[in-house]
Amino acid sequence: EESTSTSVMRDSHMPMEKAEALVLRSTDWSESSSILTLWTREVGRVRALAKGARRPRSNFENALDLLSLCSIVFLRKSSGALDLLTEARAIRRFPGLTTHLLALYGGYYIAELLSEHTEDYDPHPELFDGAIQALDSLSEQSAPPLQIVLRFEWLFLDNQGYRPALTNCTDCEASLKPIQGKIAFSAQAGGALCSNCRDAYQDRRWASAEALRYFQQVTQTETGIEQERLVEVEARRILSQYMTWHLGRRPKMLPYLEQGS
Repeated sequence: EESTSTSVMRDSHMPMEKAEALVLRSTDWSESSSILTLWTREVGRVRALAKGARRPRSNFENALDLLSLCSIVFLRKSSGALDLLTEARAIRRFPGLTTHLLALYGGYYIAELLSEHTEDYDPHPELFDGAIQALDSLSEQSAPPLQIVLRFEWLFLDNQGYRPALTNCTDCEASLKPIQGKIAFSAQAGGALCSNCRDAYQDRRWASAEALRYFQQVTQTETGIEQERLVEVEARRILSQYMTWHLGRRPKMLPYLEQGS
């Protein structure tokens, strides 16, 4: 902690910054301090040292609980040093997450995506707003948790430029014609494939037309929809494979979500 403090002292001439932040991760740094990963609307992902955060009567007033929304003041780091969190005030929490295990898993999954698969100081206000909306919906149980999570995944993929093509062939943009109710789908290609393009991708799999329609239905409404369980399970499997391909590794929380599908 001493070396980090020295680095912060060298940056003391830099102005303080303010932001709204969602707490994604907290790691013990010393007996009294923590390292926080925060997702902010203003500057994107921030990794900061919160000195004294673990003390019973700290200046942060329990504002740094996981998946809580807070207003923060921090000192931007120089290269190789953590930011310094100087103030944090709780804005709101999502208490309903603790009453529904699948909703809590969904919240942790959203936090994992933002913590592990975004870049420092790369703001995406729409992702910030989408995360808060998703956590609100999970907390209030306004729709089935897996549908709420799917909506956020879709927003995340769209924001990163990876949203899968569903209505036309991702390669040639031809209209899709199901074969016995099935359409070829490839994570490598970036979505659905027509009969002329599908053989070029070794990872192609058959997906039911119902599962692909399910994606469109869920992402186009904020309320829950009714669907056969087998279709929901298939859609969850397709999207899990797609996320794993484009993220480069399987998110740790995905197995927990799949248990609930």
